[in-house]
Amino acid sequence: MMFGRNNRQGVLALGIVTALALPVATQLSYAEDTIAPLPSVKLSWDRDRHSGYYYPEPQSREVYDSPLAPMQTATKRTRIGFTVGLNAQQLKRAFPPGYHIFAKGAEGQKMIIVATGSERYNTLYRLRALLAALTAQARTSPLFREANQPENLNFLDLARLTGFLQVTISDGNTFAHRIELK
Repeated sequence: MMFGRNNRQGVLALGIVTALALPVATQLSYAEDTIAPLPSVKLSWDRDRHSGYYYPEPQSREVYDSPLAPMQTATKRTRIGFTVGLNAQQLKRAFPPGYHIFAKGAEGQKMIIVATGSERYNTLYRLRALLAALTAQARTSPLFREANQPENLNFLDLARLTGFLQVTISDGNTFAHRIELK
């Protein structure tokens, strides 16, 4: 089923199909005591339509003031390519990825990072450690190497440089943290 960009009827139809399928899916478990029922999907047209789908409502928020302005050439394609590149780096490793990164929103300006396993990135400290690890990866990028004093920049600066306005990081279960990039 293909939907056009910003096609509310298509999204609504998908939501209706999802809402109808959820009660059936929760009844199809073979071992009721070992398989948790699927969570209900909250459909809304508010500003954060990704909350409740990719991650829970963020429990904590912060604002990060980057010394970098977005590149004038940064586009939705740039941001999607950035996340695809980060995901591709993970897939080259000898072990499964610990998280997935997405560019969402009408212009791909919302970065979402979601853990793939339990007990990962479920505290603010673990989320910040992930950002530090992503900073180490980012410092190998041409964008960082060309920047003035790249040792003083971090992953959030690179995200801002490529035009992201917010980063939401979640354990994929109960915890999410939102960072607004200025």
